[in-house]
Amino acid sequence: MVIGTRLRELREQKGLSQGDVERLTGIKGCYTSRVEHGHTVPGLINLGKYAAACGVPLYQLFYEGDEPPPLPKLTPRKTLEELAEEPGKKGAEARFLLKLKKLLTKVKERDRAVFLATAQKLAAVKR
Repeated sequence: MVIGTRLRELREQKGLSQGDVERLTGIKGCYTSRVEHGHTVPGLINLGKYAAACGVPLYQLFYEGDEPPPLPKLTPRKTLEELAEEPGKKGAEARFLLKLKKLLTKVKERDRAVFLATAQKLAAVKR
């Protein structure tokens, strides 16, 4: 399904003109026209604005049913505790994360935020 076609269908079902959508979303009518004709693909933020203007949840821009589509059957993932029981590097990393999790529950929220910011900076430097 082309997203522009679906947007036009929803807009017309709601009885909205492109001008109405512009007033509701702040997105220029000429941009909406380009989307509806398949010349451009909107980003997620604009898709959210279009969905709100049409009064529908975001998933309905991609799916025509009344209910969300069924979730695919995904392979279950191991919990951190299960990974910690494994030997080798993965198990060691999981055990470290469990210790860190336990310690961070004892830290104040403000200090936790400082810790997280520092960890993010260190991770960025490593790259």
